[in-house]
Amino acid sequence: MSWNTVTLDVDDGIARLTVDRPDALNAMNTETLDEITAAIAEAEAESARVLVLTGAGDDAFIAGADIDYMKEFSTPEALAYAERGQSVVRDLRSFPGVTIAAINGYAFGGGCEFALACDLRVASERAVVGQTEIDLGIIPGWGGTQLLQRLVSDETARRLIFFGERLDAQDAYERGLVGEVVAHDGLYDHVDEMAAELASKPRHALYAAKEALDAYHETAGEGGFTVERRAWSGLFGTADQREGMDAFVEKRDPEFE
Repeated sequence: MSWNTVTLDVDDGIARLTVDRPDALNAMNTETLDEITAAIAEAEAESARVLVLTGAGDDAFIAGADIDYMKEFSTPEALAYAERGQSVVRDLRSFPGVTIAAINGYAFGGGCEFALACDLRVASERAVVGQTEIDLGIIPGWGGTQLLQRLVSDETARRLIFFGERLDAQDAYERGLVGEVVAHDGLYDHVDEMAAELASKPRHALYAAKEALDAYHETAGEGGFTVERRAWSGLFGTADQREGMDAFVEKRDPEFE
């Protein structure tokens, strides 16, 4: 099954959802977000027990949101876009099976957040990950401020977000962002083996385990996501946001106030 920017393959209880915009490093716009939502729903309708999320090509998992697309957003437009991205995060987190991010390259901003929303993360040795929004004059808006702290310490989360660090695969593993690092050429074989083993487990018990594990982190609930969404969208229209995104599109260093 395929859409304009997303493909979905389902076989033996395993669904592979691929963001297919390699010329744009699989960056996301509204169309892509809508199609990811549709693909996740289709995987659920097909009774997939495991959902693998990845990106097309050898360069990027999901390089983030499409900056050129969103750089002129007003605050209300940014708020709607934050909600749209967080909706995909909720779909990934509530999928009635195990979700695996097969991180085959760049995973920045929203791409990193989608990986964080998955149950498990496997990185190619070529992967580079990070919440890089600070250099655009904004903050993570699709769950990064909430999901990152579920994997790493508060200090590490603050450093990653404040500095906008880009971590190579080994650093990401050592800091707890990914569960393992494998050879680039062997990434999908390895993830397929994981998915096949998970798909053989008792379906209801596996999902019950997922729900119970997630419940540990739910003390903040949706409140933290709401704060993040409002803070993210409120930065649109500021001088720093305009400068950060213009500089990104123009491929130059930003000069913040």
